[in-house]
Amino acid sequence: MSRIEVVSPQTATGEAKQLLDAVQSKLGATPNFIRALATSPAALQGFLGLYHIAENGALDAKTRERIALSVAEQNACQYCVSAHTAIGRKAGLDNAEILANRNATSSDAKAGAALSFARALVKNMGEVTKAEFDAVRSAGHSDGEIMEIISHVALNIFTNLIGKATQIEIDFPRVELKQAA
Repeated sequence: MSRIEVVSPQTATGEAKQLLDAVQSKLGATPNFIRALATSPAALQGFLGLYHIAENGALDAKTRERIALSVAEQNACQYCVSAHTAIGRKAGLDNAEILANRNATSSDAKAGAALSFARALVKNMGEVTKAEFDAVRSAGHSDGEIMEIISHVALNIFTNLIGKATQIEIDFPRVELKQAA
């Protein structure tokens, strides 16, 4: 059971209502994660701003979802693993790739390098080695893409913290975690 009462889009008012309506219009749904963030319109606005920046960068949707899956599994956030499994499928990831991504690997070498780098960022709170940095660059990631990988990791840590701390009810097909954090 959720530790925080989520905001109903039907009864929301003011800025929360406007933001929830915008999410509903864009996604065709209003996930519980967004409804929980709406308890603070400022927090929801901040998340949506970061999300907007992240989705409009150089990294493709598959790579963004791969990072989200890897970080969620590493941080043992079942809500986020469940959500990004569903979203990843819509982005074109198959079941084998999703499982690989949750282990920070990929059938795509460039994406795999991004996931290895993302895993190192989380594990070491950003203190990556020169070799780890050089490896992601050698795999073909530009400095801009590396900055986006870092940004996606930060964004996903944020969502993992919210999902775990609030124990939001999972409103996607439930996916069991492979490991405990």
